[in-house]
Amino acid sequence: MNALIRLIGAILLAVPLLTQAQYPAKPIRLVVPFPAGGTSDILGRILGYRLAEKWGQQLIVDPRPGAAGGIGAETVMRAPADGYTLLITDVGSLLINQILHPKVAYDLTRDFAPVTLISYSPHLFCVHPSLPVASVAEFIALAKKRPGALNFASSPGGAPFLAGLMFAHRTGVEWTYITGRGGAQSVMDVVSGQADVLFNGMLATLPHVRSGKLKLLAVSSEQRNSTLPDVPTIAESGVPGFVTGSWQGILAPRAVPMEIVSKLHADIARILTLPEIKEKLAGQGADPLPAPPAEMERFLREERDRWANLIRETGYKVE
Repeated sequence: MNALIRLIGAILLAVPLLTQAQYPAKPIRLVVPFPAGGTSDILGRILGYRLAEKWGQQLIVDPRPGAAGGIGAETVMRAPADGYTLLITDVGSLLINQILHPKVAYDLTRDFAPVTLISYSPHLFCVHPSLPVASVAEFIALAKKRPGALNFASSPGGAPFLAGLMFAHRTGVEWTYITGRGGAQSVMDVVSGQADVLFNGMLATLPHVRSGKLKLLAVSSEQRNSTLPDVPTIAESGVPGFVTGSWQGILAPRAVPMEIVSKLHADIARILTLPEIKEKLAGQGADPLPAPPAEMERFLREERDRWANLIRETGYKVE
């Protein structure tokens, strides 16, 4: 009997190892809850090739935009908790969405298992090239002379939108919000001249700055970005303590086995150390940030509290 008990115990202990060793045994779907062309989509495709190469299984990037990321989030929340449906997202945007819409079906800190943070990309504070300003101070002065006349492009409730709300709250400027369908659409609204100004993730926005289609005034990081050493931060441009950005991460349905979460984090973290991946991210202004699940969980709670405080202070409500 004792021998049988020991055998059963050994088998049970081996199950997590077997699960991890066999995973993945089929293609994995990586849901992007925002339109194609945005930061999450770009990162998913950067990582996808290397992960597929390592696993011998295809990583399918599946854009599911809508409801400020809510449609994609619910898709993953309701998926089988087997590790074959994952969510890659700007975690701030989804946290903000659930703060603004308390009745949404998902709760990021309740319904999802944090897998890993991937990268941090500061927001770029950009204007249309025709706007007669060359600095944050000049922009603030112009905006105050023309209250409500300038158009701010963003998706309602997203992290770039809240960056704009924070900027307006801290500086006293007034602008008109032009809402679109995600970061890529907001960029094109300003590029085309339909809007005047935006905050947006560096990864998706920097190419348009380099092509001259957008004028960059400042970055929203705590310190100057190594990719743009001559561009001042918003904090040093007269708005002390202003820090926002796009923190990209991967989540899974909450009940996914921890051994699969651990394998995913380890494999992704290893890929983020590869010189070619670091170079690709750096070239787009993003810093690798492979924070483990426990650290990501703490980060989610801190971000939730930060944005909840801003929304409470400003009294902002979705119209």
